Amino acid sequence: MPHQLIAVAPRKAALLPYEETAGLRPGHVRVRVDYASPKHGSELAAFRGVSPFVTDYYDDGWRAFLPREAAEPQEKFGEWNLGNQYVGVVTEVAPDVKQFAVGDRVCGYSGIRETVVAHPDHLLRVPDGMSWKSAVCYDPAHFALGGIRDAHIRVGDRVAVFGLGAIGQLAAQMAKLAGASYVAVVDPIAKRREVAMRAGADVCYDPTVDDVGLLLKQDTEKLGVDAVIETSANEFALQHALRGLAYGGAIAFVGWARPFKGGGMDWGREAHFNNAKLVFSRACSEPNPDHPRWDFKRIREASWNLLAAGKIDCEAIINPVVPFGQAAEAYETYVDQQPEASIKLGVSLTGEGLSQ
Repeated sequence: MPHQLIAVAPRKAALLPYEETAGLRPGHVRVRVDYASPKHGSELAAFRGVSPFVTDYYDDGWRAFLPREAAEPQEKFGEWNLGNQYVGVVTEVAPDVKQFAVGDRVCGYSGIRETVVAHPDHLLRVPDGMSWKSAVCYDPAHFALGGIRDAHIRVGDRVAVFGLGAIGQLAAQMAKLAGASYVAVVDPIAKRREVAMRAGADVCYDPTVDDVGLLLKQDTEKLGVDAVIETSANEFALQHALRGLAYGGAIAFVGWARPFKGGGMDWGREAHFNNAKLVFSRACSEPNPDHPRWDFKRIREASWNLLAAGKIDCEAIINPVVPFGQAAEAYETYVDQQPEASIKLGVSLTGEGLSQ
């Protein structure tokens, strides 16, 4: 019986069996999953049981979080399939499907599990030569590219990227592709700084020991950086970013923040004096700031094209890679408890699964 990675309680994961459906509905294909990867950001709040959706809900009409009605129960922690993206091989095709054939290599969205049944519209064909690690970076690439566009980075700009998880790593490389003349990367984790430097960043700083804002000014002859991509959603990082930003520069705040409780924010300092532009960047929020020329569909297509063409190096971003049989322990360790030991977790199902 095949298995899948399940959140069974707050901060607790397990590999549990599921029933494989016999046959396929019209218009669907079955995929054998070879590699997969979870989110390390937005999924983590739900895994920890601290999502804002516990007490409130987001109303699309009001575009605001509203309290749940007294009669409506709070959202409770329920078991769900952890994970975000996978790469695998098509093993079965419904008779009416023409887009894919058995043996095609594809990428799609799903929790981490041994097989997936999907509609072809939700699959991407993985071209020959494209690494599975590049393919599973498709989702973070959306938000990295959205941040680059929202910060209006242009040829010759000086840029700082705060937070070097997958989104920050990709954003640093994209800033170079966009023509930035200087890219500084900022993260307290040495492993992440080293990966970004090997991928082409110009300088790295550790915010736990460096006055990052002042160093960014020092590197730019007191001017400051033209743009910041902030992916950590940390108030201390945002304060550093405001301190190192050039007068009138822009910060694309990409990270999904939690309530700031650390006392690190003081907008009576550089933020008040330097005419900073703060943009809350979320690539999948529609309409896009550049609507109608750009929408989320175009961002997705542009991200995939960059990855498929090998213009972004993802090999060191997917780290560590663990066998499927260790996925539950690895998720708890590398995604939740010890994020300093990873960048973006990869899971291999090529011979390490629990199928019996």
